[in-house]
Formats: sequence, structure tokens, C-alpha cells
Amino acid sequence: MFDKKPKMLTDVLGKTNRIVEGTTLHGDIISPADFRLDGELIGNFTSNGKLVIGPAGSVKGDIICNNADIEGTFEGKIQVEDTLNIKETATIIGEVVIGKLSVEPGAIFNASCVMFSKKSKETTSAVE
Repeated sequence: MFDKKPKMLTDVLGKTNRIVEGTTLHGDIISPADFRLDGELIGNFTSNGKLVIGPAGSVKGDIICNNADIEGTFEGKIQVEDTLNIKETATIIGEVVIGKLSVEPGAIFNASCVMFSKKSKETTSAVE
């Protein structure tokens, strides 16, 4: 009568992983879920979800994800399937390959940028 399946921890807390401010991680992260990084990652990040790099967060390495919001610092190559949102506090240095791009005034964007169309996955424009 009262047979309830125990809920998975990720179902209770949501499916967002988090690295908090003050934490430094050396290595690669592979995550099927959304991820928020307020610490420092020195390595690569791969996800089918959304990556948020908070104002205190930083990544030195390569990123592959579906969507990304960057408020902190990124140095390397980032490939975003859908939309990359760069906030005014962000610093981006390296290469960017994206579907859509949003850059707020005040952001530092020192990167080569290639935009592709979702339908063809072919490069439609390149900006150096």
C-alpha cells in the first residue's frame, strides 16, 4: 500500500554538481548533469548539460558542453553546442566554438570565435 521507491540523492537535490569557492581541482571532469564551478579547475570539462563558471571560478583547459554561462575566468578552448553567455565580470582567453553567443558590455573577450549552425554543423562564420 505504501510502497514508495527511495528517491535518489540527485532527485532530491536537483541534478547540478558544484565545486565551491576555495577548491582547486587538477584533472578532468565528465558530468552528464549541469555543473556550477565557483572554485578553480586546471584540466578539461565535458558535460551534456550546462556549465556555470561563477564570479570567483576559473578554468584553465578545454570545455565541451551544451550551454555555458561564464562570470569568472576561462583560458583554453571552449566548445558550446547551443549558447555561450559571457557576463560583464568574465575574462575569456583562447578559442571559442559556439552555436550562439551573448557578450555583456565590460567582459574581456580575447579569443578566436567560430560560430556553427545547428542544422549543418558547418562553420558559418569565423571572427579573429
